Amino acid sequence: MSNNSSNPNNSGNEWQVICRVEDIPVLGARRVARPVGVDVAVFRNAENQVFALLDRCPHKGGPLSQGIVFGTSVACPLHNWAIGLDDGCAKSPDEGCTPKFAVKVAEGVVHLDSKELATHAVELERPVAGPANRARLSEDTAA
Repeated sequence: MSNNSSNPNNSGNEWQVICRVEDIPVLGARRVARPVGVDVAVFRNAENQVFALLDRCPHKGGPLSQGIVFGTSVACPLHNWAIGLDDGCAKSPDEGCTPKFAVKVAEGVVHLDSKELATHAVELERPVAGPANRARLSEDTAA
């Protein structure tokens, strides 16, 4: 089982259990909700490698957790941009990056760094879809 932590020997990490590896679909993702900011997408590729990125494409904010995983990339479901799972960066000719999160896999259990979950990209607003978004947009244009 692969451990894709940005620094697996860093004793300063405070790991939080997220799920078992088999809870993440092969070539798919699982969303991890956070109390503040955009959710985190935890991906699993065909080689059972696990990666974690902010669940937001750097282009238009598409939900990467709904994208298609291939190799060590995910295709944004909105515009088909390929985003590297290992670094969060769009593949050329596209550009931009989304934050990545340290991952540790131990005995089939996926862990994310608690400090990163509490701090990475929490200033970004969560996307709102459907009728709630339309109501918010009407309030914004009426003001």
